[in-house]
Amino acid sequence: MIEFRNSLQNRQPDDSLPVHLQSLWYDANGNWEKSHELIQDLEDVDSARIHAYLHRKEGDQGNALYWYRRAGVPAFNGSLEDEWEYLVGEL
Repeated sequence: MIEFRNSLQNRQPDDSLPVHLQSLWYDANGNWEKSHELIQDLEDVDSARIHAYLHRKEGDQGNALYWYRRAGVPAFNGSLEDEWEYLVGEL
């Protein structure tokens, strides 16, 4: 987690990072569009989970709830910062 947090100071994410972490890297650096672009067409559970978080952050609660259901998890009941930390920790 510390290494990933330190990488947020770089100009771009390390290419060796899994796409899920690249998505969260872009989100942390204020590029919601790029973050969303990286995971929007992926079918796996982790992508659906990140997708839910991104739409929650965007303020689109209905869409976020759809993606939480697709991921098979309940909607996150905490701050956006806590959810981001949780996702990074899980990945």
